[in-house]
Amino acid sequence: MDKLDQFLIRAEGLLARLENVLPGSRVREPDWQAAAAFRWDHGQRTLHPVANFQRIRLADLLGIDDQKNRIAQNTRQFVKGGTANNVLLSGARGTGKSSLVKALLNEYSGAGLRVIQIDKPGLVDLPLIVELVQGRRERFILYCDDLSFGADEDGYQALKAALDGDLVAFCENLLIYATSNRRHLMPDYMSDNLATKYTGDEIHPAESIEEKVSLSERFGLWISFYPFSQDEYLLIAARWLQYHGWAGGLTDEVRRAALQWSLSRGSRSGRVAGQFARDWCGRMSG
Repeated sequence: MDKLDQFLIRAEGLLARLENVLPGSRVREPDWQAAAAFRWDHGQRTLHPVANFQRIRLADLLGIDDQKNRIAQNTRQFVKGGTANNVLLSGARGTGKSSLVKALLNEYSGAGLRVIQIDKPGLVDLPLIVELVQGRRERFILYCDDLSFGADEDGYQALKAALDGDLVAFCENLLIYATSNRRHLMPDYMSDNLATKYTGDEIHPAESIEEKVSLSERFGLWISFYPFSQDEYLLIAARWLQYHGWAGGLTDEVRRAALQWSLSRGSRSGRVAGQFARDWCGRMSG
């Protein structure tokens, strides 16, 4: 291969990379039949299929019946072609927020639901994703996990505009479901409250508080999650033990071990219950 051929090959590779980042360049469509879940690659500005998506059923998620019913109703409306809301799932860690979104895909993928997972830096690419999915017959959930912001971050402004502030309408077959440990997606400081003004009986929140609330209130449906009680934690641990093949039930020995595990972790969450079950079943089978 002569030097000219080598140069042309390198030039073609460079042009291919530039096409993904130049403004106005069209994003290459993925193989929509390859999977029901996709991950947005911000660096390459493309969608990658997720073939081995985690198999979680709605029936496997315990202790959050009200939350399941509310988000399932919203999602059913959406996949049937009706109107539905963007959803913010917030609250205690390890209580099933992310698992609930995964279970929704497993429940409704046969009805045309698809999930696109996106991280915070990728939110600036929202117009590109809208262009990709607009007009398709599938219904897409743009899934942002463990989301939180500083007010000056690019992704914050992009998400805020997309939810309810952009002059360009969001496409009707795309919703945003976000999970966060923060109710307003941004950190709260004592100084925010100190700047609040009181005029007689009226309260005038500081501008910093208004800014924090302005993003979360653009989600039409708020779903809150709370720490589990001891009984709920043990019920979830029993379900995970059964899932991993333990047939001995929740004996006094297993119950004590599960509670000791939660104390050592400082949490009675569903995530901790699942971690205990994996440890217990692994040790008992060894």
